[in-house]
Amino acid sequence: MNAAVTVNAGPKRGWKSVSTWIGAVIVGAAMICAVFAPLLVPHDPFTQDLSKRLLVPFWMEGTDPAHLLGTDQLGRDYLSRLIWGCRISMLIGVTVTIVSGLIGITIGVLGGFFGGRIDDAVLFAITTRLSIPVVLVALAVVGLLGSSMTLLVLTLGLLLWDRFAVVARSTTMQVRNLDFVAAAWCAGCSRFRVLSREVLPNIASHLVVVATLEVALAILLEAALSFLGLGVPPPLPSWGLMIAEAKDYMFFSPWVIVIPGVALFVLVLGINLLGDGLRDLFGARTDT
Repeated sequence: MNAAVTVNAGPKRGWKSVSTWIGAVIVGAAMICAVFAPLLVPHDPFTQDLSKRLLVPFWMEGTDPAHLLGTDQLGRDYLSRLIWGCRISMLIGVTVTIVSGLIGITIGVLGGFFGGRIDDAVLFAITTRLSIPVVLVALAVVGLLGSSMTLLVLTLGLLLWDRFAVVARSTTMQVRNLDFVAAAWCAGCSRFRVLSREVLPNIASHLVVVATLEVALAILLEAALSFLGLGVPPPLPSWGLMIAEAKDYMFFSPWVIVIPGVALFVLVLGINLLGDGLRDLFGARTDT
């Protein structure tokens, strides 16, 4: 008598998962808004018209068809500022990730590849960085030197490299002992060629997943600093700054704080969903 065998397929992973596609659509739409923001905005996001201040969005009575999401307390079109704010958030998230990635990957790969005293120095640097509170240091730096987008990007980039370094170090330590690296040494390749042609391409999949998480974290930190008045300087329409400017009107016109808050939530959620999908996709290579 043959026993029936039940196979549990488990949850769908990678691009077979609905959540991954949802994240990809959200991130794709955000990137389109960021790149083509000057073409997509229906009005100038910086133009003020006090005669049209706090117009309600399209789902409420008394709306103005020319302003689908209404206007803010200074009469600026809210849809235009929301789209431009997406451009600011994505720009900061991507540039901060690039800066922190360059620092963290360089440190982590050198420590994991060479080992010894270099690795000890890398571990000390990572431990020191993990003991530093990111938000407090960012607040202190921006508060002392003033708020500007360049300073904000550099500050966050110099504070968010630790995750890249940890992942790059651990994966490099695994790759450096594999056969193809030994074959490259035997072929007479230089250290730079081994690192750039053999090690980095084989740890890139792990670093891509880290990059998605760092983009989301950078966007949230920028919004938090802008909410406190120490992030993107006005009149740039950062979502955190829009929430900060709307807090005085949240009881009488709650949509002015709900709209940028929901946009920030959806964008970060989409980035994390895409990151989870990429993690499952790259991790599935080791499954049998």
